[in-house]
Amino acid sequence: MARLRLGPLLRYVDESSATVWVEASRPCTAEVRCADGSSGRARTFQICGHHYALIPVTGLTPGSATPYEVVLDGIQVWPLPDSPYPPSTIRTPAYDDAARPVRIAFGSCRWAAPPADDHDPVGPDALDTLATELAAAPDAERPDALLLLGDQVYADETSPATRRYLAARRDLRDAPGNQVADYEEYTRLYDESWLDPDVRWLLSTVPSCMIFDDHDVIDDWNTSASWLAEIRATDWWNERILSGLMSYWVHQHLGNLAPAELAADPVYATVRADPDGTDALREFAARADADPASVRWSYRRDFGRVRLLMVDTRAARVLAESDRSMLDPTEAAWLREQALESPGAYDHLLIGTSLPWLLPHLVHDAEGWNAALCRGERGARWARFGEKLRRRADLEHWAAFPASFDALTALIAEAGSGEGGPATVCVLSGDVHHAYVAEPAWPDGTPAPAARVLQLTCSPLHNSIPGSIKLGFRFGWSRFGRALGRRFARHGRLTTPPVSWRKTGGPWFGNQLMTLTLRGRAARLRLQEAQPVPGGKPRLREAADIVMRE
Repeated sequence: MARLRLGPLLRYVDESSATVWVEASRPCTAEVRCADGSSGRARTFQICGHHYALIPVTGLTPGSATPYEVVLDGIQVWPLPDSPYPPSTIRTPAYDDAARPVRIAFGSCRWAAPPADDHDPVGPDALDTLATELAAAPDAERPDALLLLGDQVYADETSPATRRYLAARRDLRDAPGNQVADYEEYTRLYDESWLDPDVRWLLSTVPSCMIFDDHDVIDDWNTSASWLAEIRATDWWNERILSGLMSYWVHQHLGNLAPAELAADPVYATVRADPDGTDALREFAARADADPASVRWSYRRDFGRVRLLMVDTRAARVLAESDRSMLDPTEAAWLREQALESPGAYDHLLIGTSLPWLLPHLVHDAEGWNAALCRGERGARWARFGEKLRRRADLEHWAAFPASFDALTALIAEAGSGEGGPATVCVLSGDVHHAYVAEPAWPDGTPAPAARVLQLTCSPLHNSIPGSIKLGFRFGWSRFGRALGRRFARHGRLTTPPVSWRKTGGPWFGNQLMTLTLRGRAARLRLQEAQPVPGGKPRLREAADIVMRE
């Protein structure tokens, strides 16, 4: 009998259809049966001995909420027996209802939470806490989508339990040591993260959109051309990168796609048609690694009149110092096309990028200065120093790719302008282990967008926040930090950025989650922090409530 190993995850949802992701213990036919009679089924496909299905559900009614169950080869396997949670439910939007808001929750950087009876040294998990609150009030407002903006799993920072698992498989004295080495070990990370009971239920009932960041593969992934050359020279990297891309495609990427995109995806068709899709997926991953321009991990989702563009800022990079870019030309053209398509068709533009566009001023200037050193602005000795510093200090955000920073700034100004333009353009990011709101201003005499533009950064969902990070980022936003940053800029012979910006909220530190509520052309932002409650379950404390646009 087939068992449910992992999932279900509710991924794509529109007005009349949805997709549900599962992993089964053996080959089988997976079905979703909804209480309103809608349903879907799919045969599992096999990767490295694991059996997965992405089940398309059709016939849903717009504006409805219907509980569902998962059936494998005719046997109901979800909900679990004696589940303490409310039924998993597919809630479809009705975008023609102008009074109905769109709620988008987002965050990044999540270490898997330890079992509930173990001490959690980094405090309550924001996703666990969200799940607890939604389960206690199943009719309460909930997100229409949960955006996970990178570091869903940590391949390079494994838990004690995972290290014990790895030690039972191989000698940890051999590289990559206590980091994951292959596809099977990646599946352990997803099991550890997604079998958490609270998170498992949450992901079964709230649709999710995901994009990777560096720790999904390795810290500093694609930080520079010399970094890439060095790591490719090791005898363990090839298996690591192929396994990382393969597992991301299976566990995260497929669910980001709309049913029509899935139907047109040749890799998905090949993998499903083959009794064992491992070789086909491995070949795809090898192509993606060798030629990043051959694959697009970025994607677009429309929630009525809210347009979301999730952007790959890791695998799409151009790393040559003479032509360094966050996005290769094909990716940059795609982003521009999607942002500018059908002017007037959306009221809010959301750009999801794991790495913030607007950083604390000192960090921004330090990254631009470092990029200038690495490309030889101050000579070979400074270039060597710059490369060492870039890796040690993680200087690799948009500011470290100055031409890309300028291009994104120009695109945001253009997208936010013109007749019928959006009310807001928001850049949603994580990575930096604190939360803040920053607002740019365009200089006098340059075209400025009519839309309100904001950088919204929320991190982590569940991770450590050392005191040095708190001190460093507070200083980075300070007047003294800005003055020090200007000295870096002068030494690097940097030009003035095309925008200035100021911090209008934060910094906030803790395990936290941001939620955007978008109704018509109005926008509101809420920041919630997971806090322990003595003798009780953690709760989400409201740390900020900001009206962005009335």
